Amino acid sequence: MQKNPPLADPAHDFLRTETQPLDVFFRPRTVAVIGATETPGSVGRTLLQNLIGAPFGGTVFPVNPRRPNVLGIKAYRSVSEVPDPVDLAVVVTPAPTVPSIIRECASLGVKGAIVISAGFKEAGAEGEALERQILETARNGRMRIIGPNCLGVMSPLTGLNATFAQAMARPGSVALVSQSGALLTAVLDYSLREMIGFSACVSLGSMLDVGWGDLIDYLGNDPRTQSIVLYMESIGNARAFLSAAREVALTKPIIVIKAGRTEVGARAAASHTGALTGSDEVLEAAFRRSGVLRVGSIADLFYMAEVLSKQPRPSGRRLTILTNAGGPGVLAADALIAGGGELAPLSPDTVEALNQVLPAHWSHGNPVDVLGDAGPDRYAQALEIAANDPQSDGLLVILTPQAMTDPTLTAERLRECGANLRKPLLASWMGGASVAAGEAILNRVRVPVFPYPDTAARVFNYMWRYNDNLRTLYETPVAAVDPLTADSRRRQGEALLERVRVSGRTLLTEAESKALLAAYEIPTVETHVAETEAEAVAAAEGIGYPVVLKLHSETITHKTDVQGVRLNLHSAAEVRSAFQEVREAVTERAGAEHFQGATVQPMIRLEGYELILGSSPDPQFGPVLLFGTGGQLVEVYQDRSLALPPVTTTLARRLMERTRIFTALQGVRGRPPVDLEALEALIVRFGELVVAHPWIREIDINPLLASPERLVALDARVVLHDPATREEDLPRPAIRPYPVQYVFPWTLRNGTPVTLRPIRPEDEPLIVRFHETLSERSVYMRYFQALNLSQRVAHDRLLRICFNDYDRDLALVADYEEPAGGGHEILGVGRLTRTGGRNEAEFALLVSDRYQHLGLGEELLRRIIDIARAEGLQTVTAEVLADNEPMQRLCRKLGFSLQPLTDDPRVFCARLDLRSRTEATEDRSRAA
Repeated sequence: MQKNPPLADPAHDFLRTETQPLDVFFRPRTVAVIGATETPGSVGRTLLQNLIGAPFGGTVFPVNPRRPNVLGIKAYRSVSEVPDPVDLAVVVTPAPTVPSIIRECASLGVKGAIVISAGFKEAGAEGEALERQILETARNGRMRIIGPNCLGVMSPLTGLNATFAQAMARPGSVALVSQSGALLTAVLDYSLREMIGFSACVSLGSMLDVGWGDLIDYLGNDPRTQSIVLYMESIGNARAFLSAAREVALTKPIIVIKAGRTEVGARAAASHTGALTGSDEVLEAAFRRSGVLRVGSIADLFYMAEVLSKQPRPSGRRLTILTNAGGPGVLAADALIAGGGELAPLSPDTVEALNQVLPAHWSHGNPVDVLGDAGPDRYAQALEIAANDPQSDGLLVILTPQAMTDPTLTAERLRECGANLRKPLLASWMGGASVAAGEAILNRVRVPVFPYPDTAARVFNYMWRYNDNLRTLYETPVAAVDPLTADSRRRQGEALLERVRVSGRTLLTEAESKALLAAYEIPTVETHVAETEAEAVAAAEGIGYPVVLKLHSETITHKTDVQGVRLNLHSAAEVRSAFQEVREAVTERAGAEHFQGATVQPMIRLEGYELILGSSPDPQFGPVLLFGTGGQLVEVYQDRSLALPPVTTTLARRLMERTRIFTALQGVRGRPPVDLEALEALIVRFGELVVAHPWIREIDINPLLASPERLVALDARVVLHDPATREEDLPRPAIRPYPVQYVFPWTLRNGTPVTLRPIRPEDEPLIVRFHETLSERSVYMRYFQALNLSQRVAHDRLLRICFNDYDRDLALVADYEEPAGGGHEILGVGRLTRTGGRNEAEFALLVSDRYQHLGLGEELLRRIIDIARAEGLQTVTAEVLADNEPMQRLCRKLGFSLQPLTDDPRVFCARLDLRSRTEATEDRSRAA
């Protein structure tokens, strides 16, 4: 047994007092090394040496059934013989022995295990079976597992080194999580040379249990971690990753480098969309949707971790470059523009001010060439002027060592000028020993310094893209879908799809596909099904000539492939002839059984733009939306953009903006623009359709005709999953859609009808007005402090309230629709927030003063409890002020127990156990 003294520096102590489930991996009190050995060069020996050689403040127990001691420390035959309760087990034994070891640990109440051992799923079916045994045992024992086949976990701030790496990392503020142990060791070696410090280093290995989402959540709550960098080989649980990343990215940058390109899953050629989506493109869309910044190299990974922790994010893509040499300025400008950035235009006032401090032959443009003889004062004056230009979003100062240059004093002056800047300041001090002192000065004042100017420009491009993405995610959208009618649309669509599935088909006819679109208010061309020539003629004359005749088939999806389309028919004779020609062409190419008649539609003049809007599943992220240039040459143009559904109007606009066709949609060469707001709303409704119907495998509208006058789906295809597919195996959206099942009508005691429904991002203006109705007392009882209106309705605060991740946070609002189209008003809000890492949640209630004492608070809380049960939660809690007697009475009425907090008697803890008595008793016994 080896006892380690704790780190003496109190600054290294955890700031959190609340225990987190993953704390066991970063600050265990007792660690058992199962497989510890004295064999030179072995993993078991290295791990034990690393643990006893670092002052993490806990006790280490070697476990080895064949030795009385290891490295002079008493060893134990098994974990059950260890005299103290074990928090963390580090397992380095052969793979076949691991399941029984985990079983023993779980029975003893061990909270976590790091499985270093290899030989699991990477070794084949036998290894996969071992993993299943381990995971089942761990979950039954409420035990968390990191690994298998991993390097381990390192916490430099506490001194824990549960890895077999050669050296301990330096302490710092960057958390590094890697799937590759080899890459982690290489980065650690690099970091020691470059003086990079870490708050945590984790090797995930096969991610049997603990994955990206778990660690992002944990590190997001760690106040010592300022940024999180990830080396990723596979995504694992996509929904958990996106959920955690979207939550944490608001406060801490998450930077990822993704190795390789995932193999594209097998896809049927039933739709254009299925052929166009690709895993790496989908991954890019997922990173955008979660606020994660993807970089292309290990160097950029750490550049961005440094820059985003030191400098403010740019509000736009315009950079001002100051340089004392033309060539480096041009290199920086080229890199900036190639990456999508822009050179900031110099305003007339800026040019005039620079004329006053720079020699007459300065560049008079951006890059601002202050010339080779520039001294510290000239640099400082030019920087101050450029920084005050409102058209500039960031600054890059380049210095090359010339005979008249003083890199050190120039850095000192920049330090003074840059102290109060509200925009990012980057520097490139080019050279070696002569600029080293200046680099050190700038680094000390948190100005990132790069050896090459093009590198600095590339980093700036990453910065504005990162900020632009975050701003897009939380920009208040326009309401495009009415949640009160969403359920009826879903039921209508389900009925249609069920009829097709009952018939044994997986392909919807064109008419059925258009009926599905119509249910979601997506405009389609009037379409009539005709089984005979006579019916086709009657339909054509009812529509009016000219018309289009297309193959009606329950088995053929691409009608043009079998010559199943005839256009511009002007008479009954032409319709009859077209019907016969299509029947003959299909019979010859595919067989008579594939012809079920024809559809007749009005001939639409293609005056507008042919777009494609579609969806197909990605193996990791589920349904993916595709938007771009459509028509018969859709695969040739390859002009498309991807997004994960569901989307808001803001996200729909960004989806369009990433395509080349978007420029034309805005109006070109005197042509009026398409109604972009209507197109946004259409995309939102299409996304709603996709997530509401998991039996849809692939769907596309091609072409979707967009003109200034209208939007209309000219053709549509829908393919369903194989009927043999189990419902639990259907792809689910990586982002949880709006939970329409929690929309309820209800009536207040005074007869006021309301709808209780989950909040939406579009509700932010309503929440602002709701806060305007609250008294100071209501605010104090809810927040335990006085908060003025401007604080409560700040966008940065409301985005956390309105932009719910329904997997972790759900606010239920009471929505009153004023008569005669007078708009909507929110009368009350109930919130249910999951507690990180636990199967419990906290609730909060707030009701407008005018609607208190009408039963609304009680009904909201009842619904919240019902939702908690439906979501599988075990416990619901709340903190209630001691003088908030109405809330205490309500809690007791609904079954909560109340106890004063031990550290603050002014506050009561309300607690409701949702488990059965048997489950609760078993849980208490396990804890004891």
